[in-house]
Amino acid sequence: MAPNAGGTTRGSRTLTAQVSDALRQAILSGDYAPGDKLPSEAQLTEMHGVSRTVVREAVAALRSDHLVEARKGAGVFVLARRDNASTPTMLDKIRLASDLEILEIRTPIEVEAAGLAAVRRSPSQEEVIWDRHAAVMACIEAGASIRAADLALHLAIADATHNPLFREFLEQRGAAAIPQSKPVAEDQREADAYRRLIYQEHEAIVLAISNGDKDAARQAMLNHLEGSQIRYRELLRIERMRQSQRSP
Repeated sequence: MAPNAGGTTRGSRTLTAQVSDALRQAILSGDYAPGDKLPSEAQLTEMHGVSRTVVREAVAALRSDHLVEARKGAGVFVLARRDNASTPTMLDKIRLASDLEILEIRTPIEVEAAGLAAVRRSPSQEEVIWDRHAAVMACIEAGASIRAADLALHLAIADATHNPLFREFLEQRGAAAIPQSKPVAEDQREADAYRRLIYQEHEAIVLAISNGDKDAARQAMLNHLEGSQIRYRELLRIERMRQSQRSP
């Protein structure tokens, strides 16, 4: 069973760790750059499907690690890394390859999950799926990373299968289950366009699940994850070309 908004199904400590780990990964990977404002407490609550208490504890953990700071009346902002390591501007071949490997493993599992969700979802689970889908757009409109909201949507679909192993598969990988948008598009306008493309792909999945169309849900999920694989293979190709050009 999925954790509820109050975090009573799973321990609040576990939920706090999940949220803080997802945010920490987004910060360290560059999805949230130094000076960026994190989504509001209400947005994080919605994105992760947890209580405000869990969100506050997760942010407190980030503050203790000197990753963020709270500014009264303004929000929570990402701090510069203490080791002065700047966000890489060149694509990291190893990281991209890892993202691609995860996408390849996710594809057959989540295609099946989407089909099962279409025929097994309860009315309340369908509502959660739509809410998580809307949370992705809220991040896009705020100019924020969609990574956490993206994962929350896929977890909601996994929950609708009524097979807990689908959720466990995604949870074991945490934020790493969702590729970053930064390597795909460094420019803010390109990143926004990329995120809107992901939103459109998600919408096809959500609509098919809502309509109870198993085949369409499976196909939409397949299109989404195979599309992501194509994008990442292209990035790896570009990085190989850059490396060959830099070689003597």
